[in-house]
Amino acid sequence: MKVGMYYRNSDVRTEEQEIPAVGDGDVLIKVMASGICGSDLMEWYRIKRAPLVLGHELAGEVVAVGSGVDTVQVGDRVFATHHVPCDECIYCLSGHETACVTFQEQNNFTPGGFSQYLRVSGRSVRTGLLKLPDTMSFETATFIEPLATVVRALRTMALSPGDSIMIYGAGLAGLLFVKLAKALGAGTVVVADINDYRCAMAKRAGADHAVNATADLPAFLQQTCGRLADRVVISTGALPAIQAALQSVDRGGTVLFFAVAQPGETVAVDFNPFWRNDISFKTCYGAAPRDNRQALELLKHGTVTVEDMITHRLGIDRIGEAFGIAADPTGTLKVIIEPHR
Repeated sequence: MKVGMYYRNSDVRTEEQEIPAVGDGDVLIKVMASGICGSDLMEWYRIKRAPLVLGHELAGEVVAVGSGVDTVQVGDRVFATHHVPCDECIYCLSGHETACVTFQEQNNFTPGGFSQYLRVSGRSVRTGLLKLPDTMSFETATFIEPLATVVRALRTMALSPGDSIMIYGAGLAGLLFVKLAKALGAGTVVVADINDYRCAMAKRAGADHAVNATADLPAFLQQTCGRLADRVVISTGALPAIQAALQSVDRGGTVLFFAVAQPGETVAVDFNPFWRNDISFKTCYGAAPRDNRQALELLKHGTVTVEDMITHRLGIDRIGEAFGIAADPTGTLKVIIEPHR
């Protein structure tokens, strides 16, 4: 079978591997669509494990099951996720499933979503596979995982109907924040990005305001909304955006670190005004099975629509080109790899 082997962002090659053998408790999926995630482009995060096959936003068809598997059968159309929690540790039981050691350290995909066939094993077989409704395309299903991370993030920061929200970064995740925040009844939604194309896409996604991030953003909020934002989402690792975000939250509000800067990069923070003004800081990483299930329902019922965000579809023979396209913010939102194209 063909796979997309990652060496670095500028070197992703189409290579040949054997189709993974299916053992007891395993499931083999014919991958029909797999999205390139923004985290796949974080070279500092990925290169330490290279070479490897990336891809974790995927959907396909079950073509083989090992003995003991009773959750899916051959022919099922499914979404799959590689990381699942143990559901037993103190972190899982207290609602912090993505802090679970099992979640963070066990990868149940072989070799990865940028391949023609994928073996799913371990706990992911029981809690990481979701059957797709007949009405949902494989392409739409690739959004289950990224939307699930946004579901978890907005729950973490306790977004309430009527809250104003400021989103720094208008990549795919930023636009999913716009769409879901609107669906949940948010008040004014403001987005900032340094790329004008992505600002335009944010407006199309439903943002009330989309402004170039080089502007004085706290002043823009004061002028357009009358005050700073109740909720601020940092969906970019750019240090200037992080610094501006910390100045954009109103009294009693919350700042959510959905993205982070590179290791070693720091932001100097005077915590006195945040302490005095009852401002909270939150972080959010990944998505748990309950988040994936909720995301599937949101997509199934059309509460959040995503088809308009797919800008490119390429076969696995063009995986290197696909990574180059995904890294260019102008004219690109979501790049889908179709391994059997």
